[in-house]
Amino acid sequence: MSEPKTRFPILLTVFIAACLVVLCGLGTWQMQRLSWKEGLIAQAEAAAQLPPAPLIEVLNAADPEFRKALVVCRGLPTAPFVELQSIHDGQPGVRLISACRPEGMGETFLVDRGFLADSISSRPRVLETTLPLSLVVELRRSPPPGGMTPPPEGTHFYGRDNAAMAAALGTMAPAEFTLFALTSPNPELGALIAGAPPAAFSNNHLGYALTWYGLALALVGFDVAVLLRRYRKTKP
Repeated sequence: MSEPKTRFPILLTVFIAACLVVLCGLGTWQMQRLSWKEGLIAQAEAAAQLPPAPLIEVLNAADPEFRKALVVCRGLPTAPFVELQSIHDGQPGVRLISACRPEGMGETFLVDRGFLADSISSRPRVLETTLPLSLVVELRRSPPPGGMTPPPEGTHFYGRDNAAMAAALGTMAPAEFTLFALTSPNPELGALIAGAPPAAFSNNHLGYALTWYGLALALVGFDVAVLLRRYRKTKP
């Protein structure tokens, strides 16, 4: 009697083909994300190079994020503040956040006045004053913190929850953008480091794309190996 012929693995081949479509689709999607992220980074770098302009003019731009602006905040050096746990150059500390309603505008903005290391116990005085202060600031969007962020302890925050910070400061809901002071509003407190933190642009999309394409290639290799093995079994 002749040996039965080994049947072609139709179901396995269909399954592998479906997996290949998914894996290649994921790889192509990550390449598209890579192009989008590179464009976003270039846009942010270009915006940061533009000279400061009045805040109301910057807000009317197509995308104000990362733009520098000129703003006048009355009483900011002695305004109430909350503290946001942060890290600067690997050093733990806090960022001081106050509220500001710029002159001529109806919106309230949160102003990040700068970073103080944990080793510094001094804080700016809190007084009721209306002296105007001109500042150069950088606009940043502030997405709400994740669900794993610890809740605030009084006026000490562990995530940049602007709505909660504004409530703690006793002011109305803040505008979309946080204003990061680029020059210290409290020069008398030399340890206060003004400036916006580095933009957090993770750009791992090329690595993800290569991973998906690599898995697709490995799957093709597996399928070829299975078919060759079955073919050899059918040879007399």
